Amino acid sequence: MYKVAEQISKTNKAGVETFMTIANATFAGAERLAALNLNAARSFIEDSAANTRALLAVKDVEALVSLQKSLAQPDAEKATAYSRRVYEIATQTQEALTQVVESQVSELNKNLGLALDEAVKTAPAGSDVAVNALRSAISAANSAYDSMTKAAKQASEIAEANIAAATSAVTPKKAARKAA
Repeated sequence: MYKVAEQISKTNKAGVETFMTIANATFAGAERLAALNLNAARSFIEDSAANTRALLAVKDVEALVSLQKSLAQPDAEKATAYSRRVYEIATQTQEALTQVVESQVSELNKNLGLALDEAVKTAPAGSDVAVNALRSAISAANSAYDSMTKAAKQASEIAEANIAAATSAVTPKKAARKAA
């Protein structure tokens, strides 16, 4: 009886620790995203004020057209940089949460294996079929989890490639503008 209560207590403590790890990772990501958004808002306000001053200083149509062209590119670059940074924060937070989930799955598999071994020792004769079926179900679930993890990693790699492509599309224009 004491052993069962001790196991329940140990499981509850592990659950609280896991919850705290998940909460801390989530809050850290949210804090970083909030800071990014505040900095983006501050930059937007400063840029808007500078752009308004520049528009008010325009004296003719040629200067207006030139100003419009010069204002468009930095905005696209800033939007791309902002999107890339949001993606980085989301990816880092997701990686932290994935580590917690993978750790929990590993621990669960270990505990299930130990529980099945104990069950086999105390099970009545002929229950091998049920135990083997349960082991097969666990193996199938692990295989499905592995497949899902691989698919998620592939999706992440595709998203990273798309971000890199968007960044490289903006970067040559920036270099060409500076050269001109």
